[in-house]
Amino acid sequence: MRSMKFVFSAMLIAFTTMAYAQSDAQKSFDKLKTLAGNWEGVVAGTGSEVDGKAVHLTLRVTSMGNALMHDMHVDSRPDNPITMVYMDGDRLMLTHYCDAGNRPRMVAKTSSDGKSVDFEFLDIVGSTEYGHMHGSIFTVGDANHHSEDWTFMQGDKPVRVHLALQRVQ
Repeated sequence: MRSMKFVFSAMLIAFTTMAYAQSDAQKSFDKLKTLAGNWEGVVAGTGSEVDGKAVHLTLRVTSMGNALMHDMHVDSRPDNPITMVYMDGDRLMLTHYCDAGNRPRMVAKTSSDGKSVDFEFLDIVGSTEYGHMHGSIFTVGDANHHSEDWTFMQGDKPVRVHLALQRVQ
């Protein structure tokens, strides 16, 4: 009988922990969806020709509220990398459709203050010959300001990109 109580208690703790993690992921997703709209900023930190260039991005809630599409354009670049953020069971996921020709997936970890969502590399489909996105952090300042920090891996060398963004009315 004691062992049965122990097993029941352990299962209850496990299910409670799973429910808590799920609600944190859902809270993070709901927070990111408040960023829907048009944003502008400047690229910083790459050490390349795109530093100082204007960035324009659109965040759009789609698929009946089940996905957040991130469409980014940097002045002087011909491409628009697309990123999709979505719930996968109890995890908040990000898939980046990269101009390097691959699709890295990342899983979210919420900061203790609830203002940042840190997406950590999970796996990748496609070649990494030209590098790949390896991480992303979204930090919500207020309704009209947020920042994004992206880490792109070129071989073993990380290139960090910072975007300080302001909502376009």
